[in-house]
Amino acid sequence: MKNKEEILRYFPNMIYCLLKKEFDKEDVIKKLEEIRLHSNRPIILKFRNSDIVINYIVNQCEILQILEKICNNSIYAYKNQICNGFITVKGGHRVGITGTAVVENNNVINIKNINSLNFRIAREIKGCSNKILSEIIDKKNNTIYNTLIVSPPGKGKTTILRDTIRRISDGIEELDFKGKMCGVVDERGEIAAIYQGIPQNDIGIRTDVIENISKSKGIKMLLRSMAPEIIACDEIGSKEDIEAIEDAFLSGVKGIFTMHGRTLEEIKNNPEIDYLIETKKLEKIIFI
Repeated sequence: MKNKEEILRYFPNMIYCLLKKEFDKEDVIKKLEEIRLHSNRPIILKFRNSDIVINYIVNQCEILQILEKICNNSIYAYKNQICNGFITVKGGHRVGITGTAVVENNNVINIKNINSLNFRIAREIKGCSNKILSEIIDKKNNTIYNTLIVSPPGKGKTTILRDTIRRISDGIEELDFKGKMCGVVDERGEIAAIYQGIPQNDIGIRTDVIENISKSKGIKMLLRSMAPEIIACDEIGSKEDIEAIEDAFLSGVKGIFTMHGRTLEEIKNNPEIDYLIETKKLEKIIFI
């Protein structure tokens, strides 16, 4: 978080003061991962291995006040994001939303009676990919190996993917690697964290991003329109994902992806991933 006001400015006065008091404590801002607000329940500050419960009962009116401020007093303008279950705010932070889903033809067309908000704090850790870059880079051909980054949830694979994209896009002087045109399919807005058209995270000078679209459709659109040399996606695994990735490989495009998992045996239980491994289309698998 670049500064406290990035987050604090969305809260009504009483909650603002309570949060600021906690934020002023040593290391809270550095380690904070989430601020959870539930109607008629206390505020919870979540850290990786602990949490702080603030004994203030949030009411439904305050939840709606916060949401309106997040949406710049135009909730209707943010309807599509709300239907996806989250809104990205300035700084790249994501606010998760729960309530009563309104479903039509198997699609969520609205969420009403909103009762919970979860501010997920965005953090860039520049340099976190340094340890794996030498494994990913194909120096001979000035490109990358087709790479899969694997870790259990919450262990930093998206953060490492983001930093890897940044380095590959900008170029890596110490490895004599020239920057490449990268295309990112940011299905859930977690990699670039685009706010009003501007990526809030540094993803490199040669990177194009398409967000809020399925990985399979996004890859195809990037191939048609942006001529990427490298594509990147978070959390692959479906048949449609792999078919689109294969199309990219056949076009001479390299790729770097992530998925949840702990061991080789575990990820091979997914037949689509197993196919990429057995056909040697995935050249590197990195476990975090």
